[in-house]
Amino acid sequence: MGTKRAPGSPAAWLILLASAVLEAVWATALGLSDGLSRPLPTLVFALTATLSMVGLGTAVKRIPLGTAYAVWVGIGAALTVGWAMATGVEPASPLKLVFIAGIVGCAAGLKLLPAGDAAAPEAELSPSPAESPHV
Repeated sequence: MGTKRAPGSPAAWLILLASAVLEAVWATALGLSDGLSRPLPTLVFALTATLSMVGLGTAVKRIPLGTAYAVWVGIGAALTVGWAMATGVEPASPLKLVFIAGIVGCAAGLKLLPAGDAAAPEAELSPSPAESPHV
């Protein structure tokens, strides 16, 4: 039997990924909103932030919160800075691209990890004295 992968249905992971994309959209819109004083970017921010949170909330029904949040933040942050570099808002550099690839790689790694803890402490493997049969 193969190693079990990270819990969560494929649909939950797709929702999480879409939610992370929306995080990048709302972060970019927030930056363009000039302190929430420009109506269109403020509206885009409010709508996409809400949808992103709903998506994250939906995904954590099937994916552990810590894993889901780390993936959501990591992918969202990488897309946000990637977009800023692509549009010239932020300078790009080879080293910055390596670090962004590292963020994405770490987020992908969380999806690929086996479900459960492979190295359980010895105390968890043996029954407690209360659970041991008495002779």
